[in-house]
This record gives sequence, structure tokens and C-alpha cells, in this order.
Amino acid sequence: MSTFLIKWLGFTALVLGVHYYVFETFFADLQVYFPLWSIYLFNAGLVLVVFFIINYQVSRGSTKTYNLFLVLTISKMALAIVFLLPLFAGKSEHPIPDVINFFIPYFLFLGFEIFQLNNFFKKQETK
Repeated sequence: MSTFLIKWLGFTALVLGVHYYVFETFFADLQVYFPLWSIYLFNAGLVLVVFFIINYQVSRGSTKTYNLFLVLTISKMALAIVFLLPLFAGKSEHPIPDVINFFIPYFLFLGFEIFQLNNFFKKQETK
């Protein structure tokens, strides 16, 4: 569990740092609706919640963790739409950069989550 948290924190800091550097270097004059920290807080928080829920279910002896992962992933997609509602309502002057700023970290975090859960499930099978 603690190795996941260290990897999660390192991954979040690395991706946020790279994203912030690229955004400030090339697109500093562009006004976006969502600050980068809020996008990363949302995505990193959801990954953490999903991992904790699955870890809790596995510790209780549940064997339906793959179904749970699918339900949680669909829930994350729905929450992403809710998070982006201000863009759909036209509150952003530049909605395309906002959407790109959101979905690049979203898919990177999704890949990180899948990779880490795959490792977690492999460890569980060997026990």
C-alpha cells in the first residue's frame, strides 16, 4: 500500500511538473477556465479513491474486483463530465485547450491506475 502511495505521489508530481512547464512555456498568454492544480487534484484524487476502494474489497475477500473496477471507471467518466460541465455551458473563452488540459492527465492517470492495479492483482494471486 505504501509503495502505491509513493508511486502515486511521484507520478502526480512528475506529470504536473511537466504539464505546468509546457503550459507556462508555450501557452502562458492563454486564459483557461480550470487551473492545472484543480485538474490534477481531481484526477489524482479519483485514482486514489478507486485504489482504496478496490484494496478494501480485496482485503474483505471479495472476488468481484474486476467488476468493481469497471463500475468505478464508468463512475469516473461520469464525474469527469460533471467536472467539465462549465465548459459545456460556455463559461470558458477557450474550451478546446481546457478539454485538452483535462483529458491528457485523465488518460495518463487512467494508464497509471490500470498498471498499478494490474501489479496489485498479480500480487494478490501469488498470495
